Amino acid sequence: MIEKLNLNNILFLDIETVPEEENFNSLDAEMQSLWDHKTQYQRKDDFTPEEFYDRAGIWAEFGKIICISVGYFTIKGDVRNFRVTSFFGDEKKILKDFNNLLNNHFSQPQHLLCGHNAKEFDIPFIARRMIINQIAIPDKLNLFGKKPWEIPHLDTLELWKFGDYKHFTSLKLLTKILGVPSPKGDIDGSQVGHVYYVEKDIDRIITYCEKDTIAVAQVFLRLRREDLLIDDEIIHV
Repeated sequence: MIEKLNLNNILFLDIETVPEEENFNSLDAEMQSLWDHKTQYQRKDDFTPEEFYDRAGIWAEFGKIICISVGYFTIKGDVRNFRVTSFFGDEKKILKDFNNLLNNHFSQPQHLLCGHNAKEFDIPFIARRMIINQIAIPDKLNLFGKKPWEIPHLDTLELWKFGDYKHFTSLKLLTKILGVPSPKGDIDGSQVGHVYYVEKDIDRIITYCEKDTIAVAQVFLRLRREDLLIDDEIIHV
């Protein structure tokens, strides 16, 4: 039962990704061919590989991480805070810093990671990019040999499914129906690549990523029938 979990032991997270290269023509010929093959089912005859390249950020083989935002509760007595911070900049540094956070502060058996659709997207994406960047995968991300009940991951999408595995609910829809303040600001996921490569506005992306991390925590509180965070309880560090 999620009501019995200690909120202090959960690291909430969200990532933002973009195509690894700004445009299709920046890929070498072999990668262009591999992209063509990788996406042929999704594209069908509706898009050329080049036209479809703005979606490359959703595949770890063709995308990269530009921001990881994390949040965690600190509850002492009747004082509750939620601290949010972000790793951004060079991808290898982002991954190393996130790795250090897990190894130094969230490596014990009681510690859990939580995101929305994180089991299908965020966590595998991080692990794959760590391999590509030759960074050791921390124990909290390394699932090899672990039984399902030993995996230290929570997923608000999975919790909302209640076993209905064909069901998908976006974070935006879930916050709306649960009465959580909307996490979305002036951009959505489809615009992150443009904001990153064209506008070069990483601060806007960080704000967007942190809002999603806060929203995941709020959804988790709502699933436990607990009071939502108010602005004064949220601390950006």
